[in-house]
Amino acid sequence: MSKTDGEKIREIREAEGMGRQEFSEVTGIKKQTLISTETGRMTCSLKTVRQITAVFPKYRMWLVDNQVDEEKGQINPEIEKARRELKQTGTDTN
Repeated sequence: MSKTDGEKIREIREAEGMGRQEFSEVTGIKKQTLISTETGRMTCSLKTVRQITAVFPKYRMWLVDNQVDEEKGQINPEIEKARRELKQTGTDTN
């Protein structure tokens, strides 16, 4: 089952370790718009996608097409979370 745009946005926000207020401030998306989109009460607009990918371009392919290409720097939130965990545990080889 595919994730909704709102679910994807929530996953991006959480992978970046941000609450709604901080994510709203960083992306320029109104907090109420963010809440409405994440909870499915509002559909995600192209403007919202552009605002997110302007700040977090690494999620562009995944947010739009459900694709990742790590060689091109295009990841999903699961990859970002794994990277953060590796850095925190000191097992990151980069």
